Amino acid sequence: MGLGNAMPPPQDRVERRLAAIFAADVAGYSRLMSQDEVGTLRTLTQHREIMDRLIIEHAGRIANTAGDSVLAEFPSAVDAVKCAVAVQEALAKTNQNTLEERRIRFRIGVHVGDVMIRGSDLLGDGVNIAARLESLAEPGGVCISAATHEHVRKSLSLNYMDLGPQPVKNIEEPIRVFTITLTSIEPASAQIESRSKTLPLPDKPSIAILPFDNMSADPEQEYFADGIVEDITAALSRVRSFFVIARNSTFTYKKRAVQVQQVSRELGVRYVVEGSVRRAGGRVRITAQLIDATTGAHLWADHYDGTIEDVFDLQDNITASVVGAIQPSVRAAEIERAKRKRPGSLDAYDLVMRALPHVWALEKDQNRQATGILRDVLGLDPTYPTALSLLSWCCAQRVVYNWSEDIAQEKQETLRIAQQAAALSSDDPFVLAVLGAALSIACEFRQARAMLEKALALDPNSAFAWTRSGWLRNFQGDPETAIQHFERSLRLSPFEPMAYNCLMGIGTAHFIAGRYEQAVEWQEKALDTHPSATWILRGLVPAHVFAGHVDRAKVRLHQLLQAYPDLTVSKIRAALAFNEDYTGRMIEGLRRAGLAE
Repeated sequence: MGLGNAMPPPQDRVERRLAAIFAADVAGYSRLMSQDEVGTLRTLTQHREIMDRLIIEHAGRIANTAGDSVLAEFPSAVDAVKCAVAVQEALAKTNQNTLEERRIRFRIGVHVGDVMIRGSDLLGDGVNIAARLESLAEPGGVCISAATHEHVRKSLSLNYMDLGPQPVKNIEEPIRVFTITLTSIEPASAQIESRSKTLPLPDKPSIAILPFDNMSADPEQEYFADGIVEDITAALSRVRSFFVIARNSTFTYKKRAVQVQQVSRELGVRYVVEGSVRRAGGRVRITAQLIDATTGAHLWADHYDGTIEDVFDLQDNITASVVGAIQPSVRAAEIERAKRKRPGSLDAYDLVMRALPHVWALEKDQNRQATGILRDVLGLDPTYPTALSLLSWCCAQRVVYNWSEDIAQEKQETLRIAQQAAALSSDDPFVLAVLGAALSIACEFRQARAMLEKALALDPNSAFAWTRSGWLRNFQGDPETAIQHFERSLRLSPFEPMAYNCLMGIGTAHFIAGRYEQAVEWQEKALDTHPSATWILRGLVPAHVFAGHVDRAKVRLHQLLQAYPDLTVSKIRAALAFNEDYTGRMIEGLRRAGLAE
């Protein structure tokens, strides 16, 4: 028989199979050994006897061991998870009579995946993932992958908490992770001690930006990652409605594997931002994700790519994009949280959250609902600046969208309430942006511009302020700057509920510049994005007329009059804040389409 047909020795033969991999490691093992080497080894031996017995009882096979770590395989995910839970419960009971600082606690990770078996050893990505899951678990806890969760969620009635996608070392894509809450693990005294250290949540959205992981070998990327975190922290700190933890506090978690629930308890925050930096050649990828740290629910995630040569521009762009995405994501989460509260327990803040979807809908019926809720808020707290600003913005909508029977009176009310809010909070970017909008509608353009510029100086990532600045430039007949400001708003917050308002603003700017086909294209896009915003038709009708689509303009006018049966040229003119050139062409287009005087 030739050498080419020789069988490899049994110990070198590699077999592949699907298995449930169980990885366990002692938390703080080096510290324990430095304090009492003999005692730690004795206690570890006792704990290992318990673990080994339970692994065998649950049909597992111990594959690799190295000091304080254990690797085992199970033919069933259910068996592996049941074993992990049984191990932690048994070891918790064993620890009850041991001093806190001398307790040995294992972290355990379980993953279902393809493994390679050589002799008695387990190898491959499946093993690596299980080991990374173990490092994410809290001492005495269990983390499992999404693949494992799919196998066990119906069979085992446990308390699973979704931690969302987690970046995993040496694995290309993030791994979705679940933690299993085991209330029986800690004795009552430890639970009381832990709760006593929990900080209360502030009465507004609270957020911590944790140090980003450097996934590259290049230490320079460490500084880049830290810079990103500093910039995002500084940018979010400008949002007056957020409570943001300072960098010095969040950086105490650098290089530590902690669960977001622990961060929430220790820092007293509801939301956590995590991320990573990875460099490949001259390119850099930044990932970021937003998590509700009280529940572990994953709210938002994205990645950003660029070249290292443009490192400072990349850093600025990433900061702006992350902050722009976080604001509406947090706002949406806060709105949902307020919706779930019992009506009898609602305070002024909760009512404001409930009003927001109606405020941003920019529809007549929704405007009426928002106004009613906000007046209830001011009944509870007459000096609530955000509620006053939102009420002013509701009044402004009734002016510009022809929902009011008395436009002049509504304009006065818009400005009065906005000024009242600004007097109470003169350095809140949103309050100043609303005042800028109110002044714009009143045609006080110089003051409006000053307010909007101040708002953007305080918070350059405010999509709302950039949107209002874009409309102000349209009012002033500066369409090219207006388009830049609308594009900036869209880039900051593409999923902002008012994004279609920017599309309409860009279409209006093209009309002002005499580019009528482009005006039609953008305004039609705005209407497609938000079909119930029928006020868009006021500008779309004349755009079609000047683009030569008279028949299409008449169809759109018919639709406009179905929504506004009593609308006339004079009513539209009373609501407009544009210069005479735009107003004249708009009115001419509406007349040519057939709108009555």
